[in-house]
Amino acid sequence: MADLIIESKVFEKENFSEKGLGKAEYESCKFRSCDFSNSDLSNITFIDCEFDHCNLSMTKVKSTALKTVKFSNCKLLGLNFSDCNNFLLSVYFENCLLNLASFYKLKLKGTKFKSCNLREVDFTEADLTNSVFDNCDMERAIFDRTFLEKADFRTSYQFSIDPTINRIKKAKFSRNGLSGLLDKFNIIIE
Repeated sequence: MADLIIESKVFEKENFSEKGLGKAEYESCKFRSCDFSNSDLSNITFIDCEFDHCNLSMTKVKSTALKTVKFSNCKLLGLNFSDCNNFLLSVYFENCLLNLASFYKLKLKGTKFKSCNLREVDFTEADLTNSVFDNCDMERAIFDRTFLEKADFRTSYQFSIDPTINRIKKAKFSRNGLSGLLDKFNIIIE
């Protein structure tokens, strides 16, 4: 845990790609239109923070703590969330680009993804019980031994989930999404 605690500060239009973000614990802070791309946020703690219109693509997050953190309108391309500190990990995503991100083996129960682009995201062995995927593009997202019990996919599209290797008990799908559960069987649905 960092010795320095920064509370309730607003960071606006700052380029942390060049100067980096200081190692600290950030609590109830807001980051607006900031660029973190290719930066290193390792070993930093964020508690009750918001990132809005930020670019965090390819950012290093080794042992980064994300405790009740909201990402809105952010680019998080290629972010490896599985490197984060998983203790009390709690995130929310709205209108975010998460292509090629990884949530490998993370416990993300009840996580909400709203209007996000989740193309080629790796959810292998993640626990997404009770999670909501609201209006998300999930083209080529990877679900392998993933816990999806009671997850809601009713408004999402382009997903392919093999029900024989993933736990989907009581998950919700729309009639239009049923083809995403049958891809494995190579059948034609008209």
